[in-house]
Amino acid sequence: MALSFSVYSSDAQTSFIDYQRGLLKIGEVFSRNEENLKKQFAAKDINWPPQGIYLRSFKYDRVIEVWVRDKQKESFKLFTRYPVCAQSGTMGPKRMEGDFQVPEGFYCINEFNPNSRYHLSLGLNYPNASDRILSDSLHPGGEIYIHGNCVSVGCIPIKDGPIEELYILASYAKANGQDFIPVHVFPVKYDEKRSMDFLLESEKKKAIDKQFAERLKQVFSFFEEKKQLPLIAINGKGEYLVY
Repeated sequence: MALSFSVYSSDAQTSFIDYQRGLLKIGEVFSRNEENLKKQFAAKDINWPPQGIYLRSFKYDRVIEVWVRDKQKESFKLFTRYPVCAQSGTMGPKRMEGDFQVPEGFYCINEFNPNSRYHLSLGLNYPNASDRILSDSLHPGGEIYIHGNCVSVGCIPIKDGPIEELYILASYAKANGQDFIPVHVFPVKYDEKRSMDFLLESEKKKAIDKQFAERLKQVFSFFEEKKQLPLIAINGKGEYLVY
């Protein structure tokens, strides 16, 4: 697996946005939020609309960060943070259906769902190639979303206003060529002492995959330094490789 940005034709860009706007519910979402989003981008000196976005979710800290950029080779800029308003499970990756765990690892948005029971939702590609090797082979679970409505049995819920904004941002990023919108889910913010103290205490209480944990931290540190994403691959053992 690799995180990449590919280029849509102008017709594809237009048709995707037009399709979203043509849905009654999503048309209303655009009408409610788009002008305010433009003002927020202008206030932070970020060009509208985004050409690419990157999402980081931190389980213990209960927050999603939204990073944006204009062009593929540019550094990402932090646009906003949305509180995660409910959570199930504990630290550690998701490994089977019904464990109520929020996944940890490196994913991308693979579904736009305007008809979600939870207002709106953006689907993650769980189980990814790593999960399919390391999780329960018959029942790894699935249907993991970022969604509204503040309930969770393994998903990442934010409030309805934020999911409307995020749905619009993701729609523009996809229309502007970002086939794979990366979503990285970490146990904690590694640069927050309280979060790290909690993680270390959690690690004492149960056996952990140290290599898995180290790869998560490695990707976090790479992005913190460069504001760019590393290349992430998965080997035959389901292990993440970071370059």
